[in-house]
Amino acid sequence: MQHPAEHSPLGKSSEYVSQYAPELLFPISRTTKWAELGLTASTLPYRGVDFWNCYELSWLTPTGKPVVAIGEFAIPADSPNIIESKSFKLYLNSLNQTAYADAAAVEAVLARDLSACAGAPVAVRVRGLDEVAAEGVAALPGRCVDDLEIAVSDYAHPRPELLRCGDDVVEELLYSHLLKSNCPVTGQPDWGTLVVDYRGPRLDAASLLAYVVSFRQHQDFHEQCVERVFLDLQRLLKPQKLTVYARYVRRGGLDINPCRSTEVITPDNRRLVRQ
Repeated sequence: MQHPAEHSPLGKSSEYVSQYAPELLFPISRTTKWAELGLTASTLPYRGVDFWNCYELSWLTPTGKPVVAIGEFAIPADSPNIIESKSFKLYLNSLNQTAYADAAAVEAVLARDLSACAGAPVAVRVRGLDEVAAEGVAALPGRCVDDLEIAVSDYAHPRPELLRCGDDVVEELLYSHLLKSNCPVTGQPDWGTLVVDYRGPRLDAASLLAYVVSFRQHQDFHEQCVERVFLDLQRLLKPQKLTVYARYVRRGGLDINPCRSTEVITPDNRRLVRQ
């Protein structure tokens, strides 16, 4: 079956366009991947957001002087479309030789174009370098499971049957830096950190690590990997609350950070050390 992104710029040679060109944005419907997971727009068992951070945002002032900044974009998890990442990058590059009055004007253009592509309101912040630098690098709370000893032999597909839990109810946050999946179009690796924050039957930490590693050769976009993890944990734990959050390493100046939760939350969007 052809992937919905096959007609996008992903994996193809693309001309660099340096003048504003919103037509470069390429939407990909979430419907196909939701259907693979047994979901529809009306049956999503989570709330959430996809945080995108752009480290290569630039434009010109009215006098022609370049400006550089960092862009932060929050796309609702229930938006009809995701935005294909290479088209996103090409679109952002098209601002490079375009003049704007100020950062607020850039924010307004970005919010309008990205919301139109996603099919839902996209929140945009254009941030100065000093502001972001002052935040520093975030350290995750909770417990890292990466030092646990496990035996691994199968990396082809996610294996939810590896997951185990106990009977006692706990509230804890577990995370692993060993998340890796592959782009479904180009086959290139996507590296990330997975965070699981829940209240419910105790999740066996070693089984979670083995499950995370089983994604290593799996081909899917960041958003769908996180949704798959959320659903697999929800089925096993039937938790009182569950949040699954991934912080992916940037490619092409963009990092993508999907969060899915049973709660209304505002995820911490500060970058991790590899971002």
